[in-house]
Amino acid sequence: MRLAGLAFTISVALAQPPHVQNARMETRAVSGPLGAAFRAIVNQQTAPTWVAYSAPLIPGDRSLCCWDSNDGVAYQGCMLEPGAAQFSASGTGTVHLEGPTEFFVFYRIENKQVGKVRTFSPDCNIDAGGLPLIFLTGVNAGESVALLESLIPGADRRLTNAAISAIGMHRDPAADAALDRLVAMSQPEEVRAQAVFWLGNARGAHGLATLSRILKSDPSDRVRERAVSGLAQSKEAGAIPEIVRVAREDASARVRGQALFWLAQTASRQISEEAIRRAIDSDPETQVKKRAVFALTQMKNGDGVPLLIEIARKNPNPAVRKEAMTWLGRSHDPRAIKFFEDVLNAR
Repeated sequence: MRLAGLAFTISVALAQPPHVQNARMETRAVSGPLGAAFRAIVNQQTAPTWVAYSAPLIPGDRSLCCWDSNDGVAYQGCMLEPGAAQFSASGTGTVHLEGPTEFFVFYRIENKQVGKVRTFSPDCNIDAGGLPLIFLTGVNAGESVALLESLIPGADRRLTNAAISAIGMHRDPAADAALDRLVAMSQPEEVRAQAVFWLGNARGAHGLATLSRILKSDPSDRVRERAVSGLAQSKEAGAIPEIVRVAREDASARVRGQALFWLAQTASRQISEEAIRRAIDSDPETQVKKRAVFALTQMKNGDGVPLLIEIARKNPNPAVRKEAMTWLGRSHDPRAIKFFEDVLNAR
């Protein structure tokens, strides 16, 4: 009985509306298909109106909110409309031991069209700027994904990116399928570039498998570059080896350089240093060699400084040595200062 009571409490909590102030709020239950209910609302709205609902959120400690400060006091809160808002300091006052399991999707409607999509976590304070807010309950996650996907064809870049990121955050298999459709070669490059990032950032093993295929087959350097950025955010064990492969094999110097940059930021010291050494010694493009030198500056705790010094002393390529000395000079690291003192004293 106690477990049943707990389940009921959790269910009620998940049905709670967002923390919204300064809104003319109305709650409506969705009894049929979400798409039809949403279109009916859109077709009725000429004046600015917001529509929102909750959806299941992918695992992780994800805070979808805005932060600012006033007189040195930090506060958490987002404004849906331009203007000033007064939020209480530092959030809602609720302490969560685990990350949220849901998030809110907000749509701004005006002149019978969707103009904006925004997402917020349950801990976020939201100011609606005095506009109407229709909060929908009983929304199916798969139908939410389908609604967001339907907004993308013909949308501007901002709306497209917001819709794709909202899809990526859904804890539902429908999101995997939608992102797979959005990275198809029939999609515009801008859509593919945004979708590949979220496949790596949020879609786990499925995202890794899809991106491994895309990194071998998509002809767009930009899409593959964004795919590497997405993989760098992945927690899957196979993500780093795939980035290493890209750093060695991709046809584009720019993409290989991007892979080295992310390895320096996310891989272990041994893996990143090995990949960077190989690029400096063997990559045919000076551009990649320089990018590899820069990647050393991105390694944690200054771990790249000893190799930078080694390159500045011994590398046979003058352009690479010069690049290493440039970044050593900007590092202000005591080891770099000692290196330059030794060079000057040797003269």
